[in-house]
Amino acid sequence: MQKILLASLISLSLVACQKAPAPAADAVVQAPGAVEPASPTAAAVPFADTLAQLVSGTHRSTENIARNEARHPAETLAFFGLAANTNLIEIAPGGGWYTEILAPAVKTEGSYTAIMVDPAATSSERAREYNEKANKALADQFAANPDLYGQARMLAIDPKNPVLGDANSADMVVTFRNIHGWANSDSAAPMFSAFFAVLKPGGVLGVEQHRAAAGTDPKETAKKGYVSEEYVIGLATAAGFQLTEQSEINANPKDDRDHPSGVWSLAPNLDVPEAEKAAYSEIGESDRMTLKFTKPAA
Repeated sequence: MQKILLASLISLSLVACQKAPAPAADAVVQAPGAVEPASPTAAAVPFADTLAQLVSGTHRSTENIARNEARHPAETLAFFGLAANTNLIEIAPGGGWYTEILAPAVKTEGSYTAIMVDPAATSSERAREYNEKANKALADQFAANPDLYGQARMLAIDPKNPVLGDANSADMVVTFRNIHGWANSDSAAPMFSAFFAVLKPGGVLGVEQHRAAAGTDPKETAKKGYVSEEYVIGLATAAGFQLTEQSEINANPKDDRDHPSGVWSLAPNLDVPEAEKAAYSEIGESDRMTLKFTKPAA
């Protein structure tokens, strides 16, 4: 069951999404049988400057800005084709690291909706508490700076029965490092089907995810935070998407994926003994796939 979160803190209303995404970035691999990227728009060139300003903006903490080096946000969003007039949905934004770039970027000409987990849809007290805390934190973030975030919205869903908005209404859906969690909770297929349903024909699904080795079992690797590219591509194509492009923007060959606490052994968590933190810090953040999918034109 959907509901608007924390109405007493911030007015969050659902609207239909309307405009088309910008073209993908250069230096990417074209997937076999993929559809052509969207046509360039006048907003695409100056928008690069907007992203450059936002990723290092004064509204971001020093710690978050420092992570730009590992996460390449401007390059990643250019690859997905984000534009100022994109009606955008971000899935499970967590602490809002990308949100503080995305929501301001589209606030004037497009729209931003954060999809959160409804605490009532979770099966454990720990999960309910986590989602209640995360949802309140993001609502507080929006409420504290309305000039920055504009009319940013939040929508709570049940991941096993998700509806993200009106059918064929969004230009772009993005998700960052979430798919292992859905694999662990048997909600990956419903989520990808919901992405497909909410996107317009020609709309884009942008995925960044911790990458397991090819041929590995997602039920096992997801426990450590990783899933393979073939698993993600399989989920997307089963939902109806076409793989448009693949990028190594967020690759990290230092990550051998063999860590005692999985991906959480690496930065920024560094869930390892104190004596090992320097060595794990040297590895950097995880090796990540960056994939762009398109909903075929009707």
